[in-house]
Amino acid sequence: MPGLVLLLVILGGGSGVISLIIRNLYYICQPNEVLIFAGAQQRLGQKTVGYRLVKGGSSIRKPLVEKALRMDLTNMIIELKVTNAYSKGGIPLQVDGVANIKVAGEEPAIHNAIERLLGKSRKEIEKIAKETLEGNLRGVLASLTPEQVNEDKIAFAKSLLDEAEEDLEKLGLVLDTLQIQNISDNVRYLDSIGRKQQAQLQRDARIAEAKAKAASAIQTAENEKITAVRRIDRDTGIAEAEAERRIQDALTKRGAVVAEVEAEIASELVRFQSDIPVQQERIKQITEQLKADVIAPAEAECKRSIEAAKGDAAQIIEDGKAQAEGTKQLAESWRAAGENARDIFLLQKLETLLKTLSATVPEVNVQNVTVIDGQTGGTAKQAIAVMEQLKQTTGLDIASAVNNLTSGAAQRLPEGK
Repeated sequence: MPGLVLLLVILGGGSGVISLIIRNLYYICQPNEVLIFAGAQQRLGQKTVGYRLVKGGSSIRKPLVEKALRMDLTNMIIELKVTNAYSKGGIPLQVDGVANIKVAGEEPAIHNAIERLLGKSRKEIEKIAKETLEGNLRGVLASLTPEQVNEDKIAFAKSLLDEAEEDLEKLGLVLDTLQIQNISDNVRYLDSIGRKQQAQLQRDARIAEAKAKAASAIQTAENEKITAVRRIDRDTGIAEAEAERRIQDALTKRGAVVAEVEAEIASELVRFQSDIPVQQERIKQITEQLKADVIAPAEAECKRSIEAAKGDAAQIIEDGKAQAEGTKQLAESWRAAGENARDIFLLQKLETLLKTLSATVPEVNVQNVTVIDGQTGGTAKQAIAVMEQLKQTTGLDIASAVNNLTSGAAQRLPEGK
């Protein structure tokens, strides 16, 4: 009995020692952490490190050789706020954002995290990550214009991720997400851009609205046109049907109308044919009446006019013969008179000429004609004026004619004796 007790005591003490050893040397790695057993060297590719890693599962620390350290892989939220970060163009911007980072849990970045962050508190790691991201943020802003930063925040965040990825990887950190919450500036440059964009949006909206109204008006007009065309087609169909009906009615009535017209024409023809003999007799009667009333008197008048014309012609012939004989005798007398023939002829015509001239003046009874010398009386002047007018108008020189006649008479008297 005492031996059994001693055995039990020994076994109980051994189990306590084993439990103590397990509790101090056996480590279980949680899913959100990595175990680093520092102290034992091992080869990692081309280099040798003084630690070994355990990620997931468990391991036993070598006593007196290794020291077990834990590195938290859980997510860290970092609020970013950058002020007076000059963008491309010299506009100072203020950027607010949120980043989610964690310690790298995969090789080879985890080795950088062990070398640079192992033993640092979570606050210190967050501060390092924040300062790194803010520096990258300023670098990205310097390469972009305010318009580019403001118009596409997703592209801006992607540029920041690409810029910060290499730096964070050197630190052994991984940037999971990055959200840009707000971008502003103290000089209200972005506000003016916003107003401009708003105006452009309003302009585009108005243009789109105008286009929509125009399209609607065009569609309405097109619909009205289609409706009008259909209405015209319908009216055309109705008109064609009505015209066809009228044609059929006309064709139906044509036979009756033609027969009626033919009957009327036949009746008129019979009437005209019966009236032809009457008209022929009337023509004969009118012809006889014309002969008695017009033709016979006209023939008698024609014969009378012929006889009268013959008498007139005979008279004209006789007068012409007498005139020709007188002219012949006048020519013989003219030839016989010699040089005084012209004056004799004028004296013969003087009576007729004086009658014509005196007809233009009032009738005057002349009892005596007295010729007075031109220096003592006016009557002689008037007589001379009359003879001068006769000479100018007719070429008759009465004084010369009288002198010639007197001289001729004086010359013929002795010959007569």
